[in-house]
Amino acid sequence: MADELLTVPQVMRRLKLGRSAVYDLIRSRRLASITIGRSRRIPESAVRDFIAHELKVAA
Repeated sequence: MADELLTVPQVMRRLKLGRSAVYDLIRSRRLASITIGRSRRIPESAVRDFIAHELKVAA
C-alpha cells in the first residue's frame, strides 16, 4: 500500500510545529518531501522515520 502524501499543515499538526519549523526540517533534509506542481507533500512514512530517528538520537 502506498504512503499517504501529507500537506505541510497536516505535518504541522502531527508534529505540533509551526510552518517555519517544518520547512526548516525539509530544507535541512531531515524530513523528506516531494514537490508536485507548486505544492509540497511529505510522505507519511517520512514523518514516521523522522520521529523514529529523533527518538533514537534522544536515547
